[in-house]
Amino acid sequence: MSLHQAWAALPPRLKILEPVQFSSDDWSLIERMHADFNDREAHTHLPMPIARFREAARKEVYQHAKRFNDVKTKYVDDSWLLENGTPDTMTHYMRLYNDDVDEMMSVLVPSARYRKGHYAYGKFTVPQPHGLHADHSAEDPDSAGEPICIARIETLGTHYVAGDYTAHDAKTQSMLKALRYWIAVPEGEPESILDELLKRQTLKTIPVNHVMLMVAGNSSRNSQVTQHIAARPPDGGLHSAFFQRQYKLSRAG
Repeated sequence: MSLHQAWAALPPRLKILEPVQFSSDDWSLIERMHADFNDREAHTHLPMPIARFREAARKEVYQHAKRFNDVKTKYVDDSWLLENGTPDTMTHYMRLYNDDVDEMMSVLVPSARYRKGHYAYGKFTVPQPHGLHADHSAEDPDSAGEPICIARIETLGTHYVAGDYTAHDAKTQSMLKALRYWIAVPEGEPESILDELLKRQTLKTIPVNHVMLMVAGNSSRNSQVTQHIAARPPDGGLHSAFFQRQYKLSRAG
């Protein structure tokens, strides 16, 4: 079965997600990463949407998140996997998300194996992001690029550095440093720099209600790890939910 046929055959196996219809340009990227995930030039075109949430799931997840006036974060570790009894709403949807994303990744990046995940939901009130960052693999400090799939439900889309971030001039690199460490630089304060880089589209925003394929990992000449930053909630906060699932690459893949 071809890669295109395998992708087209996915929908009946998925429970809460609907695979996107890739454009010819998207397919070119997918085919390159399918052959070798650590294709740095392909990485400069990520994040890319690979699925969207079905309407019923989106609504239920969002309505559940709105019940909480703080943020609850849970890690998909051994104790979470061994939990018995009836799962709560968000645990139920995280399990379905995990299963669906695993199905999609088995097609897109067959060598991908689950590494770690977490989810968070409730009312996000922190007035500033925790800084421009990249998801890494403390478990494997020598790792190159690794697939990671994130999704934000309904609100607070994540911002990311678009294109090849090594190609920016020194002034823009300084502005990105302001966001990475949330400090003032000669170009200004981080709050104003965030707004300016969004206007320039040096930073773009991940759409909500979609599963986005990005790159995690540590330093590697062959990969560009996705640099991203959480959107700032307005005064008074905003309810949302966030799902994340990260993979390692099997050498046998």
